[in-house]
Amino acid sequence: MMKNALLNLVSVFSVITFVSCGTSMKSVQTAKSAEDSTSRSVSANVVLPGADQLSSYLPKLKGKKVGIMGNQTSIVGKDKQHLVDILIDNKVDLKFAFAPEHGFRGNVERGEKFGNDIDKKTGLPLFTLYGGNKKQDSIVNSIDVMIFDLQDVGARFYTYITSLHRVMELCAKHNKKLIVLDRPNPNGDQVDGPVRHDDKFKSDVSWHKIAMIHGLTIGELAQMINGERWLENGRQADVQIVKVQNWDHNTMYELPVIPSPSLPNHLSVRLYLSLCLFEGTDISVGRGTDWPFQVLGYTNPVYGSFTFTPGERHGMSKHVEGKGTINYGIDLRSLDAANQKFTLKYLLDFYQKTPDKSKFFARPEFFDKLAGTDQLRKQILAGESEAQIRASWSDDLRAYKQMRKKYLLYTDFE
Repeated sequence: MMKNALLNLVSVFSVITFVSCGTSMKSVQTAKSAEDSTSRSVSANVVLPGADQLSSYLPKLKGKKVGIMGNQTSIVGKDKQHLVDILIDNKVDLKFAFAPEHGFRGNVERGEKFGNDIDKKTGLPLFTLYGGNKKQDSIVNSIDVMIFDLQDVGARFYTYITSLHRVMELCAKHNKKLIVLDRPNPNGDQVDGPVRHDDKFKSDVSWHKIAMIHGLTIGELAQMINGERWLENGRQADVQIVKVQNWDHNTMYELPVIPSPSLPNHLSVRLYLSLCLFEGTDISVGRGTDWPFQVLGYTNPVYGSFTFTPGERHGMSKHVEGKGTINYGIDLRSLDAANQKFTLKYLLDFYQKTPDKSKFFARPEFFDKLAGTDQLRKQILAGESEAQIRASWSDDLRAYKQMRKKYLLYTDFE
């Protein structure tokens, strides 16, 4: 009974588009409208992520051994049931789950390594791919199909897209099918920042040669990785993408579940693009407060009259800048989230206010990895304006946008 209700989340005659290695196949499937509390109609104003479209991928899992890359954002329907629970309820032979940075339930500190584990709720074996896993080949070889369902936020330094690459690499290497359940990009209305070229700056926070604000969904990036032959030895993964319905790059989308502990609301997700670069400095972005990525400050009154004192919060206790001391700076909490786009103004403002500018970039190597280049740091040290800096990456951005258009699955914002 539960299985039938869940399978009916999609509307009558919903059209599901799959994309596999650059080719498209459309199929029309029929399902009755759900009559219980899990139902919702698919109308022009309801965004339907790939995971919600159960009838498009559950049949492909029948009789298969299945693995999943997921976390707390892997939810289904308006009741926000976890995808793993749905798969288990539908008798899918689920063998394991890979977890990205922040862990399977989203409660691991930023940058913290974590080992293999067991999910307490389901008993499912959990393995990390964050930072690599020596047993990853044998783990993937044990299944037939891999599912990827993570909510990205549209920045190159957000490491869930690095996890996508590693899963694609493993699936291509071992000839396993990968089903990507696509989700909207909450910052998909923009492409901006420097494009990484030099592998000197390649890291978990700058894995791909894409713009810092890449303007792609997970599904679109999977197409790009395949199309540009970025996997080892130019291999391509057998990828099928369940597209989002009723969304495009002009559609503002608020995440139904927080993607990580320090991004608790829509405003923080929008400001994250501009404020994450501060992680190469000692300036606090509000970690250890109730407003991460919504306030900025440091332990010196020169930075502003707004004050806050970082402490400890869930998922924000170990790596907290300015912890236990009064920080002076600016309050961004009243800003309209929809109007926020990537800008260097906050970074340049705090740099200008710093008394000893030679100490501003406390972690210069990490800043360069976040930026994907050392040029941005050098330009700031040289006193260049935002307009001058933007002009220096305009040609690269233009070329990236042209490449990006080949892999778009949704109407673009420009």
